[in-house]
Amino acid sequence: MCYLESDQSVDYIKSIRSLGPVCESVNLHFKSLTKEQFVTQYALWFRWTNCTELFLEVFDVLQYTQTTEVALGLMKLTSCLERALGDVYLLIGKDCPFLLRDLLASEQLAVVFGQAVMNVLRVFIGSPCGLNLRNILWHGFASPQEIPAKYCAMLLFLTAGLGQLLQTYLLQTKCILVHRPYVIFVSLDELDVFPDLNHETLSIAEELVRLSSFVLKTMLPFWMAALTAFKQSRYADCVILLLPQLEVGLRLLFTTTNKCPNRLLTAEPSALYTTFDEMLAKCLDNEEVNQLPAVLQEPAMEFLWDFLNHQEGPRIRDRLSHGEINLEAFPREVAKQIVAFAITLLCRFSDEDMFAFKEHMVIKPLMNCASCYRSRFHPISRLKKQVLACMKSIHLWPELPTVPEEHVQTIKGLEGNAGASTLILISEIISQLQQYMPQNCYSSDDPINSVLTERLLIELCDAHICTLYSPRPVLEVLVVLRKISAQCHQVSEQVIASAELRYKQWMNKTLHSRQRHNYLRMLNSIKFLSPVLRLILVLLTLELVNVHLVCKKNPFEYQRYLKFFKSVLQYTENLVTYTSPEKNKWNETMELTNKALIKIRKISDRKLMLMQLAA
Repeated sequence: MCYLESDQSVDYIKSIRSLGPVCESVNLHFKSLTKEQFVTQYALWFRWTNCTELFLEVFDVLQYTQTTEVALGLMKLTSCLERALGDVYLLIGKDCPFLLRDLLASEQLAVVFGQAVMNVLRVFIGSPCGLNLRNILWHGFASPQEIPAKYCAMLLFLTAGLGQLLQTYLLQTKCILVHRPYVIFVSLDELDVFPDLNHETLSIAEELVRLSSFVLKTMLPFWMAALTAFKQSRYADCVILLLPQLEVGLRLLFTTTNKCPNRLLTAEPSALYTTFDEMLAKCLDNEEVNQLPAVLQEPAMEFLWDFLNHQEGPRIRDRLSHGEINLEAFPREVAKQIVAFAITLLCRFSDEDMFAFKEHMVIKPLMNCASCYRSRFHPISRLKKQVLACMKSIHLWPELPTVPEEHVQTIKGLEGNAGASTLILISEIISQLQQYMPQNCYSSDDPINSVLTERLLIELCDAHICTLYSPRPVLEVLVVLRKISAQCHQVSEQVIASAELRYKQWMNKTLHSRQRHNYLRMLNSIKFLSPVLRLILVLLTLELVNVHLVCKKNPFEYQRYLKFFKSVLQYTENLVTYTSPEKNKWNETMELTNKALIKIRKISDRKLMLMQLAA
């Protein structure tokens, strides 16, 4: 290692040059070992990574030095090393840094491994001033032949050394290294966009790779290796290889459409990397509008945001590159989506005439799916899903087991009066809202059951709402609306659980007198509570359909609007408390409900009056 005389910081250029022969010696050393010898001497020291098998596989790669496999091995090695170092950091620190360079610059890891070792790692993977192998590979700046195998060998060697140093630290401190659990993809059906990919589709994809100008010719081996990995059911390898190449292709489009060709190969410490984050942004760093979204068009942009960026989406690139996913259990369903989307880009962006490919019987369905894609993980889409799930839950109420009606009718007093006034208020609010709803969904004979239906919500939720680059006020409103929806769903689930439990206890005659009375009170109350919750869901969905109009409100109107929905949220939170098994306060529930409905009617009335004045 070499250091600058001025401040004793790392001299990256000189260090890289002086470490080069060391890397070569390590590589030759590994080539001299058999697999058995390597396992005997080194396997123990990879255990701390929780990925021992992966590091043993990297040794196999070094014996044959296929360029794409070396690059793949380095990408996997750096992501797993980052995850393991984060686990070590948590032995001392609290919140683990998100970026590898921050981890390697931390005092916590220097305590465990020593500052000198951290400096060596920073030369290879932790600083844009060094080799920066991790970022250069994961962002697609290096072609296969540009990364020497000796660097992969050196990182393999260093990882084993880290394992030895860590064992010494653990023995001295009597600490135990605990690994964080991997992220697991749940609800894979939500990620299912494209039809399955058969052998014929993949064969055509290989031909497209050779012809499409979306592919830089120096990167062609990566594309072919990715498709081969998919065929061999190595789904994590496929996506790890393909994501940087999608970034390369999009960077080519980005620099062409924004007329900044100098950004194509930027991977210098003094310049901003042109990565997915910059390419998917609304504006360039000079505040000019990014032209790439207009070229890709909304469906493709929404797909990229869904699979890469949205917090509730799979965030595939982040999670793979930071070692958060078990590579051995990577789902085929996810890999299929990335490969299929890549195929559509190969068809769409090429100098060659791709009409015959686009119309091919196995490619055309992919193109159709891509062209009509709608976001699934933007807060707007998540709210739609929440609302429909809540409505399904409320629709289960009529099927709940219940005691004979004559028992329920014995409950007199406040509930009866409150229930009647509740229905009147709901009918009045529906009458005010009907002009905002689709035609033919309102019946004056039965306004509640004709309007507050699942069919209406499905129709409203099916409306297309722009999700790209939602302004801050829209996102703030969505946070509140989603909280309201979640509280309504919790109320519904509590009602279902309580009704089923109390009915069972009633039939077994295990309820005390007061509990029986409270149970009958609940049965009477939920008849009125059901249309209230359905009304709130309709109200939320109507606001969602017009959510972008909040940007036209002046600050005073916006704050008043937000305050109203926060008051609805407060009502639903109180409702969760009152309907919980611990409280069971049904009189208070009806009183609270009528007060909330009066406020909603007042706001709806004011909104109607403002619209009439505007007209």
